[in-house]
Amino acid sequence: MKVARITLLALLAALVAVGVSTTAYAFHSGGVAECGGCHSMHAPKAGGTALLIGIDQSSTCLSCHEHAGDTGPSSYHISTAPADMPVGVPPKQRTPGGDFGWLKKGYTMTIRGTTSTELSETHGHNVVAADFAYIADPTNTTAPGGTFTSSNLGCQSCHDPHSAVRRLSDGSYVRGGVVGSATAPIIASGSYNNSAIPAAGQAVGVYRLLRGLNDGSQPGATFAGVPIAVAPSTYNQTEATQQVRVAYGATGTNTWGNWCATCHAGMHSSGNYVHPIDQSLGTGVAAVYNAYVKSGDLTGAAATSFSSLVPYAENTGDIPTLKTHSSNTGAFLSGPATADKVMCLTCHRAHATGFPEMLRWNMEGEFMVYNSLWPGTDTTPTVPQFARGRLGVETQAAYYDRPVTQFASYQRVLCNKCHARD
Repeated sequence: MKVARITLLALLAALVAVGVSTTAYAFHSGGVAECGGCHSMHAPKAGGTALLIGIDQSSTCLSCHEHAGDTGPSSYHISTAPADMPVGVPPKQRTPGGDFGWLKKGYTMTIRGTTSTELSETHGHNVVAADFAYIADPTNTTAPGGTFTSSNLGCQSCHDPHSAVRRLSDGSYVRGGVVGSATAPIIASGSYNNSAIPAAGQAVGVYRLLRGLNDGSQPGATFAGVPIAVAPSTYNQTEATQQVRVAYGATGTNTWGNWCATCHAGMHSSGNYVHPIDQSLGTGVAAVYNAYVKSGDLTGAAATSFSSLVPYAENTGDIPTLKTHSSNTGAFLSGPATADKVMCLTCHRAHATGFPEMLRWNMEGEFMVYNSLWPGTDTTPTVPQFARGRLGVETQAAYYDRPVTQFASYQRVLCNKCHARD
């Protein structure tokens, strides 16, 4: 039996290696997965807990979600192995959430005579995965704008590997796994544009097995509401020619801002954390977004204005609608309506990016593109404030391999996609 399982895994690995699509979401299937995939009854990882096959929870996740030997974006992988990204080589994965490998990429630069370092840990959420050399954030001991302890941060902090939250056939959300209660069983994943439609008495999982509905199982965090989104079933790909559009939704208190505020509540209330979140774009901003093509060019049309570098939440929680908007082929590129909303993920990715604060673009200089080149120490050596210690190929990778010709020859930052001050 064990031999048969190993053979199947080897076959699946070979299919992925040659580019054949597999049902990458089948293992979790919207809810609790095969117990033996994460736990070992008789041979768990020495020094670990809960009979896990990894030393900690995130290491257990990465035992599948990182794969040494990747040559490019690969299926459900979210972390590039160090051997696959030596100095000067960027991380390989291009998932909507980003590649945790950027957490191992720090850069040193000299700007106006002063040498400084862009620390690797500034590039994303520093999950603790000791088996894979991911450590707690050494600078922020608690979540910025909150009190969640950084040493507790792992994949399980945001995702529920046992996934009790589910969407019923009427579109409502409930939590299972509560003693004394009963609810519909989860039949499949609910994350994708080809996910099953549950019939009466059935349910599907929520987007990416994310926590919600007052899940307080994580120390110092209680997740209210449900984050709503639909992704294309193939989502880890270069965006050199086609973007990956995750159709984010928002309805009532089920918003991405409320969900992120579980750990970052201060960013919504006072001090310097004051950018509007979960608010309607309004007529003016929506019109600018739809017209903005690049710096100096406001001739765009709403039907083709969407950019995955500046996504937004649609003002709906209707999953069938979001399914039709989710694509990896450019099938739906319409921009926002007035009631659609800015969200945390408009500017940030959830895992990590090539830029500080896991931003989708570089905010540390005026120009994303300089003299028709991706900034790099090998391409724009006289302007290190734009290259920031990177090679041009690393900068391009952080923009998911887009050709520089998609932007202006002197392209300024993408705050302008909504504000057009360039």
